[in-house]
Amino acid sequence: MTTLLPTTTAGSLPKPLWLAAPNTLWSPWKLDGDELVAGKRDAVRLAVDDQRRAGIDIVGDGEQTRQHFVTTFIEHLDGVDFTKRETVRIRNRYDASVPTVVGAVSRPTSVFVEDARFLRAQTDRRIKWTLPGPMTMIDTLYDAHYRSREKLAWEFACILNEEARELAAAGVDIIQFDEPAFNVFFDEANDRGIAALERAAEGLTAETAVHICYGYGIKANTDWKTTLGSEWRQYEQTFPNLRKSTIDIISLECQNARVPMDLIELIRGKKVMVGAIDVATDAIETPEQVAATLRNALRFVDADKLLPATNCGMAPLSRDVAQGKLRALVAGADIVRGEILAHSPPVTACV
Repeated sequence: MTTLLPTTTAGSLPKPLWLAAPNTLWSPWKLDGDELVAGKRDAVRLAVDDQRRAGIDIVGDGEQTRQHFVTTFIEHLDGVDFTKRETVRIRNRYDASVPTVVGAVSRPTSVFVEDARFLRAQTDRRIKWTLPGPMTMIDTLYDAHYRSREKLAWEFACILNEEARELAAAGVDIIQFDEPAFNVFFDEANDRGIAALERAAEGLTAETAVHICYGYGIKANTDWKTTLGSEWRQYEQTFPNLRKSTIDIISLECQNARVPMDLIELIRGKKVMVGAIDVATDAIETPEQVAATLRNALRFVDADKLLPATNCGMAPLSRDVAQGKLRALVAGADIVRGEILAHSPPVTACV
């Protein structure tokens, strides 16, 4: 049976304090060896249980087995040297020391497939898995081999497709590619980034999603947002071409953002993950605040294509705050779902 307005998250959830430091992005593991393997699995069980208790419909692993949403995938690839570091500008916002591409990149073995199988065994609900997108991957490295962003992005797209096909075979229902770089490098996204994304999603039996947000609530991101003015119109640059793409679902930031909601009209016909939870604040939304965001979005997306979600991952938040936000998301969706069912003929959801 399908669910109208199925709720989900953009990706990460806070890690338990015994696994990594709380309220910290990309914190080092507190365990190692076999204890780390067992700890990650226990953390996935907790993340699934938190989502189940909150009533989330499409469940993720909370990215509990990953330290970083991009580099944890890259660590498993050949051709990238993590001991050879260079400083680069990440998404034109902040400098970071990153690993170097020193040779042809390849995937010697699957990266997340066993973790996905474990997630699949924890729940009978639909599951979603997140992968980094090709453009965001190349923006997180120094390329000393290809010396071509286009070539490296295409190589990563082919590698991602290999991984995504195995994830789908392992029972993943939705595979999401995270592409925050699409909100910065507009010409590159339109000229070749969307094509690379489609290559990563080519031939998949699972549904595909692309997540494009304004980032975690870290200082570099919040400082950048203050420069964007009274309206954040970045989506306007890529949505027309994403509407024509083969990607099934577009995930965007809405709650407490200055994104004009009518930009969703530019992707009319696509399924839309509407970010109705702000991850840059500890304040827990009320169900009515969530409902108001969803009602606003419903002016531009049909109810059977709307997925209430979070703006971005919630890794830097405390578990108590994240759990409260999950409950608010579900309660707000329940309000709007009830309104739709009370005032309209039955709607058959597509997810």
